[in-house]
Amino acid sequence: MVIYTLLPLVWLFFSSTKSQEDLLGTFGLWFGGEFALFENIADTFAYQDGVFGRWILNTLFYVVVGAGGATILAALAGYGLAKFDFAGRKAVFAVVLGGIAVPPTALAVPTFLLFAKMGLTDTPWAVILPSLLSPFGLYLMWTYSTEAVPTEILESARVDGAGEFRTFFKLALPLLAPGLVTVLLFNLVATWNNFFIPLIMLKDADLYPLTLGLYTWSRQANTVGGDVVFDLVLTGSLLTIIPLTVAFLFLQRYWQQGLAAGSVKQ
Repeated sequence: MVIYTLLPLVWLFFSSTKSQEDLLGTFGLWFGGEFALFENIADTFAYQDGVFGRWILNTLFYVVVGAGGATILAALAGYGLAKFDFAGRKAVFAVVLGGIAVPPTALAVPTFLLFAKMGLTDTPWAVILPSLLSPFGLYLMWTYSTEAVPTEILESARVDGAGEFRTFFKLALPLLAPGLVTVLLFNLVATWNNFFIPLIMLKDADLYPLTLGLYTWSRQANTVGGDVVFDLVLTGSLLTIIPLTVAFLFLQRYWQQGLAAGSVKQ
């Protein structure tokens, strides 16, 4: 499993250290004739007037607003469904499960038609708004809130005069931290790797995320007179996975902390 997981990353690293000639003419799992990693990185950021840097900023913006917003909405909705009894609760549960079962690609065309009617295509909102909805994240926060937030704590806060929002942010939210980080990681990966929605929604290259931008560079080799920049595509791909790796390493301890809380009676 380790070999299967790491082998593509090893190949990507070695390929990013090669020039265009060595990339196509040397063994894939070892260095080429010259170590060109830093030159490739500089060329990647300089190619097409530095549009790669713009793509990085776009992706970070989509992740912060889209994944962050989806996590907050999932926490609020999941907590509300878990701790409040209201009419239609089972119907909402059925809708959430139905949302999990529907593949995102099946909703791409209806979403595009809806956004086209609203005039939102080829704008950042065309990427952000679909990212804000996470049925799986909502379901996860729902189930986690049911066990992680004792009802007695909420009742004591209400007796002391705390409002519902204050109770959520001051008492419930710290208890939901492991579940929040889990949902955040799922949403972060989904938004960072988002490709199909930007592909059908965006035309302006200045709005592209990294996934779509690198795809357009790769497709240049199939066009008449297009530049063949596979070395830059692979170097850009290597740079693209670094932030995700750092995020997982940084958030891992918050994710693991508290997952087993309450499983052992003291």
